[in-house]
Formats: sequence, C-alpha cells, structure tokens
Amino acid sequence: MLIDTHAHLYAQELADRIDEILSDAITDDIEKIYLPNIDLSSIDDMHALADRYPDHCFPMMGLHPCYVKEDYKDQLAQIYAYHKSERTYWGVGEMGLDYYWDLTFKKEQVDAFEQQIGWGLEFNLPLIIHSRDSLDDTISIVTHHQTGDLQGIFHCFNGTIEQAKKALDSGFYLGLGGVITFKNAKLDDMVSYLPKDRILLETDSPYLSPHPHRGKKNESKYIKIIAEKLAQIRGETLSQVAEYTTQNAQLLFG
Repeated sequence: MLIDTHAHLYAQELADRIDEILSDAITDDIEKIYLPNIDLSSIDDMHALADRYPDHCFPMMGLHPCYVKEDYKDQLAQIYAYHKSERTYWGVGEMGLDYYWDLTFKKEQVDAFEQQIGWGLEFNLPLIIHSRDSLDDTISIVTHHQTGDLQGIFHCFNGTIEQAKKALDSGFYLGLGGVITFKNAKLDDMVSYLPKDRILLETDSPYLSPHPHRGKKNESKYIKIIAEKLAQIRGETLSQVAEYTTQNAQLLFG
C-alpha cells in the first residue's frame, strides 16, 4: 500500500475525471489520499470529495500562503471555525510561506503561518507546510515555535542536505514528490541522506507531475512513479519504500 500525503484532487482541473482518477489510484493500492485545503473557495469542493470517498480521501484545513491577502484575518477566522466544528480534519494546511510569486503580503504570510502553527498545537494536528523559495524562514519559524509537541510535513521538500538536517532537527517529516524525478533537480544526494523514518510520499496533484508526465495534470496513481524513483536513488526496493513511507504516514496521521 502507498499513501499520497498531499493531493488537491478536488481541484476543478480534475473534476471531469475525478471518479476515474480515484478508481485508478485505489486499483494501484493507493489506499489513502490526504487533501490539503487552499482557501475559503476550495472548502466545499474538498468536503464534497471527502464525503463521496470517506475511506480514501481525508480533508485537512488551512490557508495557503499564496491566498493570504488583505482579507486574510477574516479568512483565518472562518477557517478556524471549521476546525472548531464537528467535522474531522487530519492536518492544518496547506499553510506556510511563499516568496516565489509575490512578496506584497510577506508580513501577513508570516502572521498567518504563526497563527496556524498555534492551531496545530491546539488541535493536536500535523502542520502541512508550504515553503517555496522560503525554506530557511519556514524552518526557522517552526524551530522557534517547537515546544516538543509540533509535528508535520515540509511539503515538496527540495532543499539542500544542510536544510534537510535543520528540518529534521525541528522534528518534522519531509514530503517528497515529482520533483525528485526531474532530470535537472539534483536532489539525489539529499534524498539518499534522509533517514527512512522521516520520509513521506506525495503527488501535489494536479501539479508537479513526475517524469515522464511532466507538464501534464498530475494524479495520485503517479505516486508509484515517485516511489520507484526514491527506491532507485536510495538502492532500495519498491516494497521497502512502500513499507516505511506508509508506516510513517500512519504514525503521523494516526
């Protein structure tokens, strides 16, 4: 069994094929798929998919840093109310920092990140951290807030060995996705360095499709391609990778 710890399968880009996508994933033994939220506009679609596939799709709730704008405090208040509701969520996210697209709301991103870190502690949920072009800052903020009780994933981790050491020291898992299959990624040394008890698999579907599907819509069944590449880099078998990454996901999410 493989577990996709990060997929936006509720995205409109996949709506016309979603039943086929889920069927293919389940057939390929991808038994669990964790769905990180984006902002207020994505919640209904995420809930609808999780309700249709309750044994396979598990929702998480947060505000993505790219959607932290002038109204971020209102969005956070409404998203927090969902956490306080009777519905079960499996993580706080997707949240974090993004310095790639726009730095207009950098200060607000940090504030939203720190508020959501607090939710992780309050609700005893893992943090699903986005850190595009901001890895040093995200690691530093997590380390500052780490009381021994914070847990979570640095999603789509593509940092250096030194950054990996710091992220691991913060007590978090590292999510590896399609980027490790890219020919120019130069991540093999970092991937080989990671201890197997801290590695998770993810697709970030419909984004970041692994080679040879790069540039096309990603889907959860491609997690097997990522697992195969991970096994190749580390000199392991696919069965070994499936065993320890699944165990890690089960330990994190319960």
